[in-house]
Amino acid sequence: MGTHAPGDAERPELLLLIGPGMQLFREYLFRSISTRYRLHLLNTAGPTWETPYLSGHSVVADMGAETLTAAAQKVAAEEPVAGVLSWDEARILSAAHVAAALGLPGGEVDAVERCRDKFLTRGALAGAGVPQPAFQLVADVHEALAAADRIGYPVVLKPRNAAASYGVVLVAGPAELADRFPFSHEATVPDAPRHESAVLVEEYLDAPEISVDAVVHRGEVTPLYVVRKQTGFPPYFEETGHLLDGGDPLLADRSLLTALRDTHRALGYRDGWTHTEFKLTTDGPKVIEVNGRLGGDLIPHLGALATGTDPGLAAAAVACGRPPRTARSRTLVAGIRFFYPEADDTVIESVSFDEDALAPSVSSAVVVARPGDVVSPPPKGITFGRIAFATALADGADKCRAALDSAERALRVRTAPAGGTG
Repeated sequence: MGTHAPGDAERPELLLLIGPGMQLFREYLFRSISTRYRLHLLNTAGPTWETPYLSGHSVVADMGAETLTAAAQKVAAEEPVAGVLSWDEARILSAAHVAAALGLPGGEVDAVERCRDKFLTRGALAGAGVPQPAFQLVADVHEALAAADRIGYPVVLKPRNAAASYGVVLVAGPAELADRFPFSHEATVPDAPRHESAVLVEEYLDAPEISVDAVVHRGEVTPLYVVRKQTGFPPYFEETGHLLDGGDPLLADRSLLTALRDTHRALGYRDGWTHTEFKLTTDGPKVIEVNGRLGGDLIPHLGALATGTDPGLAAAAVACGRPPRTARSRTLVAGIRFFYPEADDTVIESVSFDEDALAPSVSSAVVVARPGDVVSPPPKGITFGRIAFATALADGADKCRAALDSAERALRVRTAPAGGTG
């Protein structure tokens, strides 16, 4: 690990990390942050691939706020802790409790809860007059039908406390709503609270969707990356790819910047990193949801490729109460595309890329599925149905898309009969 830290010249500052996330999608953050900070990981299992990046770790019985806080206080009793950081959606609220207990930035528990709970998000935005879809929280299908009649079809059903598009579905009429309501009602993520009223019925906005990754320091919101999202498998909203232009004009768009600022003020979010999704309607940007963490799907990594900024170090800086470095050193276009099996319960024999068929602008072609894996496309395999992905970096959007097209053509998938790999 590096020895040049923002604090003591002889000893880098210590950062507590709550949960590692998946190696494929979060190791780049470990690699970056460990060059300037010492990392202490709190998790329910001992480290494996994380080990080279750590200065220490604590194995905890569970990832609840009380357990994690006790473990964090034990670490802090031995040496000063500079910050607390988590990019795991299921752990960000626990991480906020830990930061609050240690008196560190990011300890705005109520603000993080307003990000985690989509109904609380909607209520805070409504109270501040921030543009968003019409919505209603419901407990059962009968309430959902009444809400949809009031809002007007088509509507979106969305779980109150899920993540990664789990349980999110578009419905065009009463029959579809009745059929698809259980899909939303039963969706959840680990350790999410259960509510009697657990589903939001929302107005469907037929407009392009973007996400904005921003770093927040003492209430000042700095957008770093704007992503144009690609979704597929309707009526579900699986994110099948992202395109990030380091010079996207939306980064300077006054209406978007105003909406982003007003959103954070309404939520009371003052320190940390956020991933905010908008629809770009003819009436201006409207907020779809806010996540109190770094974006997933390697979006911050794409941002680093396209702009030269370091998302890991920026997130670590604000977690420790310092302004982040956000200056760009280049302006390129980066993208990612995910690939899926054709049918439910596909048994994988092999997945590979024909490297000779990949365009030079393809920066990575990664196999996710392993021999013997049984995978499905959405809705059965939302997110976890991905069998491979590719990233690309180019000096224009068309070139980036063309490179990703080449990766799709280069993908080779062999399947096995059900029950084995043959």
